[in-house]
Amino acid sequence: LTKALRATIVMEYIIQASDVSHTMQHWRLYRKWNKNLFTEMYQAFKAGRMDKDPSEFWYQGELGFFDNYVIPLAKKLEECRVFG
Repeated sequence: LTKALRATIVMEYIIQASDVSHTMQHWRLYRKWNKNLFTEMYQAFKAGRMDKDPSEFWYQGELGFFDNYVIPLAKKLEECRVFG
């Protein structure tokens, strides 16, 4: 890879990580933002702006999110070796 391409890839990973950074922080912070998101989605469901009740899929959805997005992203960031 060229330096420019490598830098672009690293920046893409950083942008992705910033979007889900609460998942890589302390448990209290994760719970705070996760609760906020759940509450927002549940209110949307109750108001008819969402088809499915998030309480029916939340737990499995979180597990899948970690297994398929957060953990692979963290591994990619580690493999970049730009964070000491």
